[in-house]
Amino acid sequence: MLFHNGNLKVRQLEKEDNVLLAKWLSSSSVLEFYEGRDNPFDVEKVNEVFYETDDEEVKCIVEYKGKEIGYIQYYQLNDETKKEYGYQDENIYGTDQFIGELEFWNKGIGTLLVTSMINFLVEHKRADRIVMDPQARNIRAIKCYEKCGFKKIKELPNRELHEGKYQDCWLMEYHK
Repeated sequence: MLFHNGNLKVRQLEKEDNVLLAKWLSSSSVLEFYEGRDNPFDVEKVNEVFYETDDEEVKCIVEYKGKEIGYIQYYQLNDETKKEYGYQDENIYGTDQFIGELEFWNKGIGTLLVTSMINFLVEHKRADRIVMDPQARNIRAIKCYEKCGFKKIKELPNRELHEGKYQDCWLMEYHK
């Protein structure tokens, strides 16, 4: 287990979680802002993207009251990304997340998750800043992040190719 906060538990991804990820990443509601509705995942694609890569993300499953409900990953920003965002030598982490079980949407669990991850990264990884880059049209996520202390720092025009169209994103930052 990476950390827990009351009914919320975050643990590292395990091989058998591939079925959960395939379920969530084939839902049009989840894909609307995460990966794209034109880009559904099956177990084979989940295995390629989440398990067969040598990337730097720490991939985790989110549980609430003992039920797996979502995914979160965190990673330390590399020098190239820091430079792109206008940062210097600070210890900066990024996160990406989604709640895959729709009945857990709009219940404050996303806010609890993001706040808990902020605390983990600041306390255990000594993060100076934490950043995210949600699509500008993802109003619900942006409101959640702002409730957690993130601020919009810079608009990132045409940042992400999503469903065949480049989407603007916001660079959002939590600074302790």
